[in-house]
Amino acid sequence: MAKSVSERADLLPLLAEVFRSHGYEGATLALIGEATGLGKGSLYHFFPGGKAQMAAEVLSEIDDWFEVNIFVPLHKADDPARAIAEMIKAVDGYFRSGHRMCLVGIIALGASRDTFAVRVQDYFARWNDSLARVLRRSGLSASVARRRSADALLTIQGALVLARALDDSSVFGQAMADMKARLLARSD
Repeated sequence: MAKSVSERADLLPLLAEVFRSHGYEGATLALIGEATGLGKGSLYHFFPGGKAQMAAEVLSEIDDWFEVNIFVPLHKADDPARAIAEMIKAVDGYFRSGHRMCLVGIIALGASRDTFAVRVQDYFARWNDSLARVLRRSGLSASVARRRSADALLTIQGALVLARALDDSSVFGQAMADMKARLLARSD
């Protein structure tokens, strides 16, 4: 049964899941059509630039979500511990407690990485910078804050992969709980 789609924005979540499941390279127009209920003509009506435009718009939507729900709250936080707890809660929600892969990470690992290199690098750099700043405000030195921030991103991405590989989302939940304690631990 065809899905009812009236705007391009309605397609973005569907496209994101196709790209998550198959990667950019494996997301054929046939798979995209099956997920959206649209034929090639309708897809090109919404996205004249084809699959590259679809992926770019999905990445923009992801970027917007992270800007509003992760980066800005970290920048504006008066209480670093609360900001980190809220970031972890938002990350857990976004990645559906380890059941949803990071599309930006998938693209970073795929052959299309160079096509979207600026977007991928910007996403991770802004997250790393935002988290490092809030860690600095918690009293950590710049070098410790930067190391812990990078470790947090490694933990999130690695936990997503391991949860998927083991088909055990509890791995992600445990990693998030452990990460929170590590982020706020007193500096050595």
